[in-house]
Amino acid sequence: MGRTEGDLHLGQDTELDVLRQRVRDLAAQHAPPRHGRTGVRAPEAHEIPALRNWTGLLFAEQLLGVNWPVEYGGLANPHPLHESVVVDELIRAGAAGPVGCGLLAAAAIVASGTSAQKEFFLPRIRSGEDIWCQLFSEPDAGSDLANLRTRARRGGDEFVVDGQKVWTTNGQHADWGYLLARTDPDAPKHAGITVFALDMKTPGVSVRPLREITGTTDFNEVFLDGVRIPATQVIGEVNQGWAVTTTSLALERSSAGSGASLFGALNRLVRLVGEVTRGGCPAIDCDDVRQAIGGFVADVHVNALVSAFGDSRALHGAGDIADAPVSKILFSEINLDLHEFGLELQGHDGVRIEGDAHVHDDGWWQDAFLYARAFTIAGGTNEVLRNVIAERALGLPR
Repeated sequence: MGRTEGDLHLGQDTELDVLRQRVRDLAAQHAPPRHGRTGVRAPEAHEIPALRNWTGLLFAEQLLGVNWPVEYGGLANPHPLHESVVVDELIRAGAAGPVGCGLLAAAAIVASGTSAQKEFFLPRIRSGEDIWCQLFSEPDAGSDLANLRTRARRGGDEFVVDGQKVWTTNGQHADWGYLLARTDPDAPKHAGITVFALDMKTPGVSVRPLREITGTTDFNEVFLDGVRIPATQVIGEVNQGWAVTTTSLALERSSAGSGASLFGALNRLVRLVGEVTRGGCPAIDCDDVRQAIGGFVADVHVNALVSAFGDSRALHGAGDIADAPVSKILFSEINLDLHEFGLELQGHDGVRIEGDAHVHDDGWWQDAFLYARAFTIAGGTNEVLRNVIAERALGLPR
């Protein structure tokens, strides 16, 4: 195509415009029905077969996995923004993305896995045959992932794992787990960690769904009791797992800040202010409401520009460690404020829930408000990310 890195201009690339239209067309024709809830939500069990097929189709159309080696389905010269554009368009279309954390696991396998691991796992992720979950967070570690206590002890050709994970999205559906465990308890906390591919059907693995305040079950507790994992399922080097996870964590935080969902929420808010009333008149007739809407319009567009700026810096080798945390913090706090305002606009009707009479958008606002707080915690709490910005980007003292 004659493209060089110097030719890249965010939002002005014909190649990306064509890609966006491909995603829209495919979603319109083939995306399975999806519940209208916002956020990163686990599907119901009966939805899994269709989502496996949809995941396989996204890969087969070379919309995902484009940065993988060509022999595993990647593209020889993918646009650096290819996958972020695909994810953005799926969100805008209200279509599901690939179920589970297969892309995160694949990034670790492509970068650090053995040839045998690539040959086994990558085709199964591409086809949708295998769903992965992320076994990182622990009850006592808070946002300090390196403080994990799940222990893996070497025993011949196996590791024996004991511990507990929590906040595991799609754990109840997963075939494989992307597991972090401590293999050297005497090493500094960022060392002595190893990454494993865990078959979720292994004896000793127990998954217990957690019912959240939204009424749905998106997260799980996962208990590991004497779980035996073959040494061949270590991804990367033993005790070098922290380095293996770095790319995955960066991808998770930066995608959380992309903010495509904010445009959909903003459109809902604009509709809402025309439906609810204040003093017998549409809320949009009130000066303070119009000012608030104008503020949210500015915030949503600024968030998109900040995210794009971070992408642009990364493309040209000028990225900063603060880019992803800044984008994620900005997105999550605008998202929370927007949904809180939408709920307040409804007055007494704001306490109604899905299925109640006279509830707006069938309770979407109530569910979205309850879930919005999660974005300030997921992918690194905003408080911890502010410390990352202060200490690692600005060089401030701890």
